[in-house]
This record gives sequence, structure tokens and C-alpha cells, in this order.
Amino acid sequence: MLPTHRQREILEAIRSHVARHGRAPTLMEIAHRVGLASVSTVHKHLELLEERGLVRRKRKGRRQIIDLLPQARRGSAVDVPLLGRIAAGHPIEAIADERVVPLSREFVAQGRTYVLEVKGDSMVQEQILDGDYVVVEDRRTPKLGEVVVALIDGREATLKTFRRDRGRVRLQPANPSMEPIIVRPESLQIQGVVRGVLRRYA
Repeated sequence: MLPTHRQREILEAIRSHVARHGRAPTLMEIAHRVGLASVSTVHKHLELLEERGLVRRKRKGRRQIIDLLPQARRGSAVDVPLLGRIAAGHPIEAIADERVVPLSREFVAQGRTYVLEVKGDSMVQEQILDGDYVVVEDRRTPKLGEVVVALIDGREATLKTFRRDRGRVRLQPANPSMEPIIVRPESLQIQGVVRGVLRRYA
């Protein structure tokens, strides 16, 4: 089983701390780096990572030493900017404080990649839920059926599936209770194509 998003954050916190300080971080330092209030939650995630063969823990005096095993060292992460929040029918809302999200290199396109937080439930049948984060490749020419970040009339940004409909573009929600948005191609600007979805588990 692959590590969760939170566990990948913890692995990257360990990697970057070792690179900077020459030693593994304490549980408190990991908790601070990944935004967890509880050291016991970090301990639980480390237990799961140890079961998956990604870390090894041992005691040295009163300190707990955390070693990254080869499989974890191979999966180095890349920091990708979290640019804002996106919801159907509203502009992208900027995040006040500049933040980054550590991602596995397999998620990152050759060009610019960024992350948006999802608000709303228009894409639930694509397994994109309220509060999820979408990894977006900054690409302006989507293929039919791809999920895109679309800007309508230069004002309203939405996350929908890209379709064509008799000379127009149909932005299709993945929620049967919502209607598609039909627009003229000249009214539409594609700001990116979704490459992946991240979900936080506390």
C-alpha cells in the first residue's frame, strides 16, 4: 500500500531535516513541520511507515532515531505551490500565506505544476470531494474528457470535465444534480489540467 498524503509529508520532513541538520528530526519537530498538534499522531504514522518498510526506528539513549530506508529515499518529493481555492462559479480565491505541498515526482509535470484546494461537490463522481487538493498541470490545450480548471469570461473559475458540443465547449460536472455549463470557445480560457487528487486524513 502506498503512503497517504500525510505520510508523504512526514517522509519529506525527515528527508529535508536530515539534509539540513545532519540528523533525523524529533517527533515534535516533525509535528511542527507538517502542521500536526499531536506528537502521538506522528508516532502512529511512523508505526505505519515502519510496517510498510519505509522507515526504521531505534533508541539511542533517550532519543528515538529515525532512519529512512532505501525505498523511501528513492521517492524524493518536490515542493509545489498551493495557489488558491477553486469552486464552481467563483474566481480562484488566493491563499493569503504562501504555502507549498510536497509531491512525489510522478505527480509533477515537466512544465509548471500547482495545487488548488477544492470547494464544493460538483465533481464528486470523479472522486474529487470538498476539501480535496487537485494537482494541476499548467496546460492550455486539454484533451476531451480531461478535468480542467476553466476561466469563463475572464471572471469565473470552475473545475469541470472538458467536452465539445456542436461548436461550443461543454463543461460537464460529475454530479447528477448539476447542469453542464455551455460556453463559446472564445469565452473560455483553460488554466490547467488536473493530474491528480490529494486528500488529507487528519
